[in-house]
Amino acid sequence: MHIDSDIYQRVLGEELRDLRRRRGWTRKELNERLQSDISLQTLATYELGTRQCSVLRLVELCLAMDELPADLLARVHRRVFVEEPGKVRVDLVKIVGDHQPELLSLRRWAEDRLRQPGSPHAVQLDSSAVARMAELCDLSPGELVDRLKALESG
Repeated sequence: MHIDSDIYQRVLGEELRDLRRRRGWTRKELNERLQSDISLQTLATYELGTRQCSVLRLVELCLAMDELPADLLARVHRRVFVEEPGKVRVDLVKIVGDHQPELLSLRRWAEDRLRQPGSPHAVQLDSSAVARMAELCDLSPGELVDRLKALESG
């Protein structure tokens, strides 16, 4: 199994941010609950997935938010490696970076989704969403799924 470290780090950051937000805390409020001195900028880079977090730092962040690190990592693992039955994983960043003319409608949709605050960088589409997207792209659902899977592996 290949691990895409950029995707993994980004999803980990999204899960940390979502966990903090579910608590209703700002980064500053989380920072006040940590035992080590971490800058707000560092917390932001963890949440954006642009900076790697040590295992000890991850444990500290999780415990400050009353979350077992194993539970957080299990959610990250499911999002990164496991597709739900009947759904197709779509990396919005890869779609935006792709230039196949047939995927223009999908690319515009992905760009719009990524502009929304707190939007995940990957989503899972069910069969009806795939069918609608395929229609917009003038492809069969099977052709669209093949192209999406090629983007994921490429």
